[in-house]
Amino acid sequence: MHADGMGMLIKKTGMFLILIILMALWARDAGGDSTQATGETTQGRQAIVLDVQGPIGPATRDFVDRSLQTAADRNAALVIIRMDTPGGLAESTRDIVKAILNSSVPVATYVAPAGARAASAGTYILYASHIAAMSPATNVGAATPISIIGGPGSQSPDEKAGDGASDSEQQEDTGEDQSGAAEKSPGDAMMKKAVNDAVAHIRGLAEKRGRNADWAELAVREAASITSEEALELGVIDLIAENVGDLLEKIDGMVVEVNGRDQALETSGTVIERLEPDWRSEFLGVITSPTIAYLLLLIGVYGLILEGYNPGAIVPGVVGAICLLMALYAFQMLPVNYAGLGLIVLGIILMIAEVMAPSFGALGFGGIIAMVIGSIILMDTDVPGFAVSRALIGAIATTGSLGLMAIIAFAVKARQRPVVSGREQLVGAAGTALESFERKGEVFVHGERWSAISEAPLVKDQAVVVTGIDGLTLSVRRANEDTQEQNNV
Repeated sequence: MHADGMGMLIKKTGMFLILIILMALWARDAGGDSTQATGETTQGRQAIVLDVQGPIGPATRDFVDRSLQTAADRNAALVIIRMDTPGGLAESTRDIVKAILNSSVPVATYVAPAGARAASAGTYILYASHIAAMSPATNVGAATPISIIGGPGSQSPDEKAGDGASDSEQQEDTGEDQSGAAEKSPGDAMMKKAVNDAVAHIRGLAEKRGRNADWAELAVREAASITSEEALELGVIDLIAENVGDLLEKIDGMVVEVNGRDQALETSGTVIERLEPDWRSEFLGVITSPTIAYLLLLIGVYGLILEGYNPGAIVPGVVGAICLLMALYAFQMLPVNYAGLGLIVLGIILMIAEVMAPSFGALGFGGIIAMVIGSIILMDTDVPGFAVSRALIGAIATTGSLGLMAIIAFAVKARQRPVVSGREQLVGAAGTALESFERKGEVFVHGERWSAISEAPLVKDQAVVVTGIDGLTLSVRRANEDTQEQNNV
């Protein structure tokens, strides 16, 4: 690309980036103005509802944290987290718990609608909230760190809860078995450390909010889970509500502790406003999906490779660099196994090496195996919703294998083709004698005059075939010798 063209491209790119920055600043200022106006009209009489559905991750943490800040700016009366989650990442959960504990606005976590659950991470958030509520036909619990379940010396939650014993008997029996297993099994130190840390965390939340700390410990150690009616009876939650309106009526006048001070809630007749995730939270939710982050990594690496093969193409390099940076940003927020990431990079390097220096599959298939294994172990967690799609891994492995086999097939065909250039391509070539001679003379082959030696006499314009080459002299024979021999036979 000419220097002028490159300069024009850089100028256009710079102007485009400046335009995006100005639009982002305008949107932020406009959003701030509208937020302030809303706060003035509904100051102190607003209940903000946040819907937290699905796994708890970095996007959820960002959404909850910034929503609590928005509620504080508007001086809202209450924040309601309407939750239905199977669990989530420990780091994101702890950040949400910290945000709730330090919130200047009371927070009510409401497990809804009917059939919803506050499992694992949801249990910690429920315990941290100023008000814990559930709708009928919901459940809470199963707060054992998920990487611990199924490990050495541990039992599955179903095995622990399926013997029909009462909660107290279950706790005593399972506790004895667990302590014995912990003493017998080697390598349990990390498991015990994780469980004890989680127990201390949830007991601290229970004691701060005046809720059942013993059941909270049981939910962590034995993955216990209970219904909303049982949770109310055991003092795990404060109330059961049919809907948000019913919740606001029941908690009206309730006194809660907010940042060390008692505060009476005035929620009757409050205006309910539902906050939706903005573009930032939505974007964060997309790129922190393990499957999307995995695809961004592959697109980024292959984009840079294509740019290296075709310097000056620009588009593959730009797209690859952007995708790679977004993937790295997502990975630093996710529980990534760096051994898996290293295997993926190694696999890509081996597949590239197969193309550059063909080994008839040794490098290529080794690269595919490394890439598949790395993809499977890439996410260092078994939390639902935070694993790379196995179907996607299979599709990429199949595509890579088919591409590799195609490259090998082309290489084999290339080896079987006759030589079309260089000295070797003259052997077997047809020509004509430029003169009559018995032993040595000149022939015309491939549009060129060559000195030639023939064992049999040749006449002018007789067809010949090259049988060998020595320096600049060709060895030839009559073109019809094979035909004559066949006829004699």
